[in-house]
Amino acid sequence: MRIERLTLDDARRLGGPAGVAVHLRSLCASPASVQDAVREIVERVRLEGEAAVIDYTRRFDTGGREPKPLLVLPEALDAAIRQLPLDVVAGLQVAIANVAEVAQAGTRADATLDLAQGQRILLRELPVGSAAVYVPGGRALYASTVVMGVVTARAAGVLDVAVCAPPGPDGEIDAAILGTCRLCGVERVYRMGGAQAIAALAYGTDSVARVDVVVGPGNLYVQEAKRLLSATVGIDGFAGPSDLLVLLGASAGERAVELVALDLLAQAEHGEGTLVAAVATDPGLAERLDSELQARLAEVDTDLPLRAARAAIAEAADAAQAVEIANALAPEHLQLVGPELEALAWSVTAAGCLLVGSGGATAFSDYVAGSNHVLPTAGAARFASMLSPRHFRRRMAELHIGAGAATKLARAGATIARLEGFEWHARSMEARIGDNRDSS
Repeated sequence: MRIERLTLDDARRLGGPAGVAVHLRSLCASPASVQDAVREIVERVRLEGEAAVIDYTRRFDTGGREPKPLLVLPEALDAAIRQLPLDVVAGLQVAIANVAEVAQAGTRADATLDLAQGQRILLRELPVGSAAVYVPGGRALYASTVVMGVVTARAAGVLDVAVCAPPGPDGEIDAAILGTCRLCGVERVYRMGGAQAIAALAYGTDSVARVDVVVGPGNLYVQEAKRLLSATVGIDGFAGPSDLLVLLGASAGERAVELVALDLLAQAEHGEGTLVAAVATDPGLAERLDSELQARLAEVDTDLPLRAARAAIAEAADAAQAVEIANALAPEHLQLVGPELEALAWSVTAAGCLLVGSGGATAFSDYVAGSNHVLPTAGAARFASMLSPRHFRRRMAELHIGAGAATKLARAGATIARLEGFEWHARSMEARIGDNRDSS
């Protein structure tokens, strides 16, 4: 992992906090780099259906071997859960319980409004009919992503929740993922990944049921497919390669430096495309953090994922400027370490997940703390939120307009309709004036 150092002079040269944020973001590839390839995959799945998904699975996942059926049979899920060590099951149950409790707190009741003209509006919040959780593959086993996606969808009231994950060279999904699916009550699991999996879920194939919403993290190809298909299927947002920013205050001690180095390396384990960065309000702390990272990296210099991540250590004049950089970067994860920074937690306006204090390792939020680890990346925290029941629910207005309300509303609405050139809109409303039949 190459660590880039940015001094205060560098920050000024880059144009201040906003410029530093732009520079940090530029260290990793953008979604635009895969747009053409993803468009070709999605279009082929749309036209050829399951045959295209199987072909891409053969090429990208199973190393040329003939893929197994996309749909995992229930007995395979049952067998997988029996393979999980009991301590792993216990840990997953903690995560499931905490994520469920936080998710349940995010659900909202229906509301009834009686307005001035006499009409009544019921705001009904309904779960979508079906959803799918994408679980990334590769070198890591993201059993925790099953928990984050499935438990939250269930809390939202979605009864039909599927999971898909890319198979390995043997054509199978790891038992840890399948067993976690079973712990979460999932009945339908598909052996497929990449952009082709997103397209299959959006359009449906012979054995893949079309869903209403697809959520979950993944590489640039997965996220670009979600973006491309967002008019066909609901998505949670851009949850691509991970990023972490740590703000380190001048009063933070040596122990804090050690912990922050571990936090940065932990997030760097996600490998290629990952951005890890720290902003220190003291040049000496920045130097010590750099040395600590170099020492730790020397212990794991053969770890390819760590080497593939991009890292930077920048300096800020004070805590307020450090927070300004963070708000401009809008990181997926943001840690505040040091009393002067922790006191400014209220001023953070753009982060996927904010962890305050030296005990707040991002790894806790990745697994068992209760908050969701499916978070907006690539700066999307400026306008997007962590995965929550809202991503699986939709608001529908139910209007009850009686005769009295119709008369009052028509006199107001017809003028606007004619202003916009819609004569028949105006007549449709005016036809209800004085109508004694109550349509409520």
